[in-house]
Amino acid sequence: MAVELPIDTGNIDLDNKINEWLKWNKDLFYGNEIQNLIFNKNIEVLSNLFLKRLEFGTAGLRGCMGPGYSQMNDLVIVQTGQGLSAYILDSIVNAAEKGIVIGYDGRYCSKRFAQLTATIFVRNNVKVYLFPEVVPTPFIPYGVLKYKCAAGIMITASHNPKDDNGYKVYWENGAQIISPHDKEIQKYILKNLEPMKSSWNVAVLHDSSLCLDPWNDVMYSYITDLTKTVLYPEVNRNTILKFTYTAMHGVGYEYMTAAFNAANLKPFIVVEEQKLPDPEFPTVKFPNPEEGKSALDLSIKVANENSSSIILANDPDADRLACATKMKNDEWYIFSGNELGALLGWWMMHKYQVQHADTDFSNVYMLASTVSSKILASMAKQEGFNFEETLTGFKWMGNRAVELKKAGKVVLFAYEEAIGFMCGSIVLDKDGINAGMNVAELATYLETMGLTLHDKLNEIYTRYGYYISKNSYWICHEPNVVKKIFERLRNYSDRPNTYPTSILNGKYVITGVRDLTTGYDNSKPEDKAILPVSKSSQMITFTFKNGLVLTLRTSGTEPKIKYYSELCASPGEQDIKVLKCILDEMVSAIETEFLQPEVNCLLPRTT
Repeated sequence: MAVELPIDTGNIDLDNKINEWLKWNKDLFYGNEIQNLIFNKNIEVLSNLFLKRLEFGTAGLRGCMGPGYSQMNDLVIVQTGQGLSAYILDSIVNAAEKGIVIGYDGRYCSKRFAQLTATIFVRNNVKVYLFPEVVPTPFIPYGVLKYKCAAGIMITASHNPKDDNGYKVYWENGAQIISPHDKEIQKYILKNLEPMKSSWNVAVLHDSSLCLDPWNDVMYSYITDLTKTVLYPEVNRNTILKFTYTAMHGVGYEYMTAAFNAANLKPFIVVEEQKLPDPEFPTVKFPNPEEGKSALDLSIKVANENSSSIILANDPDADRLACATKMKNDEWYIFSGNELGALLGWWMMHKYQVQHADTDFSNVYMLASTVSSKILASMAKQEGFNFEETLTGFKWMGNRAVELKKAGKVVLFAYEEAIGFMCGSIVLDKDGINAGMNVAELATYLETMGLTLHDKLNEIYTRYGYYISKNSYWICHEPNVVKKIFERLRNYSDRPNTYPTSILNGKYVITGVRDLTTGYDNSKPEDKAILPVSKSSQMITFTFKNGLVLTLRTSGTEPKIKYYSELCASPGEQDIKVLKCILDEMVSAIETEFLQPEVNCLLPRTT
């Protein structure tokens, strides 16, 4: 029976949605929160909670935890699980026998959301591999391939603020879902909104033969696979380097410990305050090592106290990796994602060369997202392997890796500038544990030659060309402002279907424009883009005559306009200070000319 509203909101649709949610909801805390909003006549807040709904996209679901249909809560999870299970059973042959694998991170409600999801699949007679404790996100795509599952689900909001949570889905190929799966799943969710009584009964998991614990099996298998890739175990054991590691209040500590053991590395120094999962993330403003020094302050303190020269940091679900190294002047240098991509790309190439006596790179591939550095493309030209660019996000690189592997190709490495790295292809997604082990291996190898990671980076740039990057973002909570900015770029100088042709009064000329929102690319035949187009997101790339490549795009999970800029120089061009000055001048001009007059509506990146 529906709960009677104490007031009439004046909106029948809103009244119906509130009544419906209160009828189906079983969370008393959130129920009381809604009743308070009704009592206080917060109509605008109620409208946002009930007349909008979290939509299932290629990143799954991600949002703030709270009541209503536009936030993450038990009811929304049940509705999502009911829709997803129906879609999987309709789409994949023998899905029930193949089963699914489910994991979760250390955030509030993550375990509860995982158990509710598992309950729904078990009630549909689907075999479920449910991890009994927190695991890194990479364990889910790894488990999908290991058990030949129909799909995998990870409950995580990665590095988002503490009030957020998410629901990430992998398909039977071990990669994140891409369209049209996201749209079809959304349709199935909307057809299965009313929760079945059985969907709430998580006690069924204790007795069901369909609910299996995969932890020991997956942990042993994953670490065994990592061990097979270790190149110089004796060198690793004898190194004098000291590593400091932080799990950033996430799940990574136990798993990075096992990875170091697999590589025959001495134990790292751990940042004790951030060692274990803590959903409050008490020591960091943002639990995101991509933020740079502000997220690594405590790690730097611990490293200094222990005479450690290298810091490794995972994000809370351990699928990303950050790294910092102590310089000769005792200052800490934090590598960007592009710099780590260059180092790991070189290292994976080196390992392949050592392990294959007659090295033939014609069958070997490396991948990077379109907003990442083009350094791998330069490496490929000189060394003979193949390089491909994909759309932003590991869902694209993972699915492309699947296609290449089916064609008999070797996918050696893939990365995105947002500190996401795929070393090898045992996991078809970014993996911060594997990447951390490989960075440590690379550092110990370089130490035998008296080199540091920073020294090696300079060697790479000297050989393949300098790639100077500057990436950041602006925060904008007003979708109309964001849309206005991008539409003005498509109708520049008040002329429809035209883009900017230069900045600073013609000083820097634009030679190429690629708009992956509309499908325009003036460098391709008939001005049609080759990469997939998405009308639901904004993304424009400008190529300048002097080699600068700049991409402006919206984030799929956060209220941000992101920018990625890289000035590409030939190996002979060594004056880095000049290159940096040019890059700074161009980025400043782009902000002024491309974002005005809305720039005042944007909040700068906060670190």
